[in-house]
Amino acid sequence: MVPGGTSPGLPQTHMMQTTQKNRFAPLFVASVTVALVLLIGSVVTFTARAKSVDSSDAPKLSVPAARQHENEFAKVAKAVEPAVVNINTESVIKNPHKHLRRAPQQNPGEDDQDENGNSGNSMQDFFERFFGQMPEGVPNMPNAPNGGDMTAQSLGSGIIVSPNGYIITNFHVVEKADRIRVSLMGEPTTTSYPAKVIGTDKETDLAVIKIEVGHPLPYARLGNSESMQVGDWVLAIGSPFGLRSTVTAGIVSAKGRNIVPGRQFQSFIQTDAAINPGNSGGPLVNMDGEVIGINTAIYTESNGYQGVGFAMPSNTIADVFNQLVGPAHKVERGSIGITFSAEPSPAVTRMYGGGRGVIVQDVTPNGPAASAGLKAGDAIISVGGRTVANGDELVAEVSAHHPGDKLKIGYLREGKQQEATITVADRQKLFGVQLGTAEDDAEEQAAKESKLGITVKAVPAVTAKRLNLAPNMGVLVTDVKAGSFADSVMLGRGDVILEVNRQPVNDPASFAKIESTLKSGQDVVFVVRQAGQGQNATNSFLGGTLP
Repeated sequence: MVPGGTSPGLPQTHMMQTTQKNRFAPLFVASVTVALVLLIGSVVTFTARAKSVDSSDAPKLSVPAARQHENEFAKVAKAVEPAVVNINTESVIKNPHKHLRRAPQQNPGEDDQDENGNSGNSMQDFFERFFGQMPEGVPNMPNAPNGGDMTAQSLGSGIIVSPNGYIITNFHVVEKADRIRVSLMGEPTTTSYPAKVIGTDKETDLAVIKIEVGHPLPYARLGNSESMQVGDWVLAIGSPFGLRSTVTAGIVSAKGRNIVPGRQFQSFIQTDAAINPGNSGGPLVNMDGEVIGINTAIYTESNGYQGVGFAMPSNTIADVFNQLVGPAHKVERGSIGITFSAEPSPAVTRMYGGGRGVIVQDVTPNGPAASAGLKAGDAIISVGGRTVANGDELVAEVSAHHPGDKLKIGYLREGKQQEATITVADRQKLFGVQLGTAEDDAEEQAAKESKLGITVKAVPAVTAKRLNLAPNMGVLVTDVKAGSFADSVMLGRGDVILEVNRQPVNDPASFAKIESTLKSGQDVVFVVRQAGQGQNATNSFLGGTLP
């Protein structure tokens, strides 16, 4: 055979004719078959039409008068539905193409550990693990021309808990929202009310918002989540995919479910009632019409319902709500300033605690435990006279106390039982940076917006470890003003600035000193480690001419 030619000794014309005959033979058979089928169909149709059919004995169908077919599900849904709301939020994302380009995915196996033994990446993002992620590398996005801003919209649900318009929902529903609108069940979809945020608690993913309507609103009652048993019937009510007044039924399939290992204060009720994106913040209701949970997350590999959903228990909700509507509008949790392993080794527990207690891994310098004399290697066995067997019990006992309270801590050191009185501190102040819940402290208040258009602060230890930075190296960018010089050179929130114009940056003070010397028309070049990179991160150079 000659490549691209014909077989030697066989005329090309004869071969083509043979091939064409063989090729059309099956086609001919198929054509005949189709013709036969069509003919048979014609014959059947003709025969049916030719014969007269007597239908004088056919009954007349009628529809009975409307009546209610009451059942327990219908009663509960009818009672609770008026208190369920649809929440629509809008957020302006500055230059979304920049953030898409600079968002490398960290290797899940390289998660950092914060001072509470939590994975530094354990919430990266918590809801990306349950609702999936936006596809990377999207070339064009709605309302977002290249270099422009994008308006992101999201839908969620909520439950009214008072006639004057207080609503409980999820923190992730209203997080960073620039505009929140609430629609009430039973009203036209075009009618909505502006809502204001009363308070949020990231650690339980709960938020309280309020609307002003001018008349009393229907509201739901909380039940006791501790009274629920595995196998009890429940209803999930909300607006999945924006479909309002959607009710699904299932059972409580598990209790006390911790779906992100080491994530404290997130112990969920598990249910097989269908929960989908948009259900977030809606109620999980028992057969007495009481809210026993707030639907928060689903476990899925397809971004949709797969039979496992999670709701924050009502007992937790009540405590968080009462604190968020208080004068401080925040949740205070106590801490004694220690760290421990979220998943302790039995061998370690046997070695240091004789098989019991919570082994202290580290003690926060100048914290409550350090001041009371506790050390790494001590095994805490009791708090306030109550025995603690694991880290969850320890945190539950300590966090239930307010800063300033005195606690007796029982512990073992080298096999000998000892006791110390410790003054409880504010957990958020001790571990806020690592938990991602830090409020403005004196250092952050000192960091102000610069002429470059950024706000900076000292690099947290967990960030320094993740980016393989030495102590006192760089400053963390906490905010970038839209349209500023920093924004124009693609500097982003979460970046760490190491140098400015070849001058090393060690802390906010050194950064401020360098910045004070910069003048309009001068070239400014940053050396940065960009957000999202791991320990193999490399430096990037970003620069431009200062306007």
